[in-house]
Amino acid sequence: MSLKFLLKAYAQVVTVAALVVLVCVILFNGLNSVRAQDWHERSMQPLMKWLATVPNPSEQYHWMPSLFGLNVGHSRDFQLHPVILERLSYGQVVAEPSGEGFVFYVANESGSVISLNLEQPYRDLARATALIVRWHLDSVPAEARAEASRHLEQALGVQISPLQNPSDLPAQTVLDRLSSSSLALLRRDGDRLSGVVRLSEGDLIVVNLPEAFSPWGWPIVLLLVFLVGGVLALGLFLALRFVDRHLRKVESVALRIARGEMGARVESEDGTLVSRLASAFNGMAEHIQRLVQVQREMIHAVSHELRTPVARIRFGVQMIESASSSEARQKQMTGIDGDIQELDELIDEILTYARLEQGGPVFTLRDDSVTEIVKQVVAEQRIIREGIEIECCIEDGEGSWSQSDVEPRYIHRAVQNLVGNAARYAQGRVMVVCYLDEENCRIDVEDDGQGIPESDWEKVFTAFARLDDSRTRTSGGYGLGLSIVRRILYWHGGQAFVGRSEQLGGAKFSLVWPRRKSESSIL
Repeated sequence: MSLKFLLKAYAQVVTVAALVVLVCVILFNGLNSVRAQDWHERSMQPLMKWLATVPNPSEQYHWMPSLFGLNVGHSRDFQLHPVILERLSYGQVVAEPSGEGFVFYVANESGSVISLNLEQPYRDLARATALIVRWHLDSVPAEARAEASRHLEQALGVQISPLQNPSDLPAQTVLDRLSSSSLALLRRDGDRLSGVVRLSEGDLIVVNLPEAFSPWGWPIVLLLVFLVGGVLALGLFLALRFVDRHLRKVESVALRIARGEMGARVESEDGTLVSRLASAFNGMAEHIQRLVQVQREMIHAVSHELRTPVARIRFGVQMIESASSSEARQKQMTGIDGDIQELDELIDEILTYARLEQGGPVFTLRDDSVTEIVKQVVAEQRIIREGIEIECCIEDGEGSWSQSDVEPRYIHRAVQNLVGNAARYAQGRVMVVCYLDEENCRIDVEDDGQGIPESDWEKVFTAFARLDDSRTRTSGGYGLGLSIVRRILYWHGGQAFVGRSEQLGGAKFSLVWPRRKSESSIL
């Protein structure tokens, strides 16, 4: 996996995660603001409705104006929003956020508006409800308190129970507060509040309120779970869709190649998940296209190359039948033998080239002396090429870099093809020069012939390509020698190229490859 793709994927994941968190925070705060508004109105509704039924609540509950900001007046005195006035006309309890908590409004039957200003709505609700319960229970005889408690429970939406069992008594600190203020608040079952009041006769009464507002209610949690799950599902869908779209491109190109469109290629951006697959597929397609092209060229060229010697053999056989002397028959038999030898050499060249083009032979690279291979080739060619001066110049730094990882047989074949080709077209002199250093091996083969035009420098490495149109036995060659040389150098991790010799004036062919190859690159 490329670093570019990893960083790109990481940036996308971080961006999506940040967006999910941002959306969750916005939804959480937005929904909870609405939920909190609704909870405050519902939780305050019993108390506010109770105050609306009292003829003069500020006088009956004289402590509430100072403790809870109880106020009774006309609607115009409060400067309320029309929406709030409309809701009050429907008999609803309205909660309006203020700088110090919430202000609660309710309208009584006479049209007056009752308001409570609570800084801590839930805590103040518990205090106000407990004090109202205490006031009413103190106002009735002891035998009527049970009935009064049931009436208050239904009206105020609380649970009222006396503390009669000593084991249910609160801690001593709570009892101390009750002795001084007659009211103490306790937290039970998490955030739920309970008010403990002491009646004038000393009885203790517990007023249990409903649960406090929880921002992590199950609807919010469920919504966030669905949101995160939906985003993850969408992200997974988009990622799989992205991969599937690129795989479909590869599939489409594969089908096009199967139909014969050998030039079809996969287009993919760098740094994507399938870019390496697309690159490998395109490389395979190019290799297949080249093999198919080579096969077509070979079939066309081989058919042409085989016709000439076969025709000469057929002509020689006919001449033998009509020969009038043994000397004439011997001449034709010698010619036929030469044509058979030419066919054998041609078949050997074709098979060698085919093996190199279709994936290469099984190379067994070993440490061998390049200088010894060059000297051997030069010695062999001097015997074969009489009349041609073949020089060997080795500059190897006193032999310290002569050893290289090579397949000796194929490097021998490559150098032999170049030297033989140079001797064939040279006027009288061929020079083989070795340049060896710590990293690379280079062999230059130069001649004093006519040279090769620069426009044909790449053409000479094409299979069956010849710069002259003659294909006679006297000109020699089949147009495969240089193609074989280039493929041998390719499988050695090097390259072969042609130029002009500065010293001799003719052609200059060069072979360059690395001295040492890593284990992973050995074929």
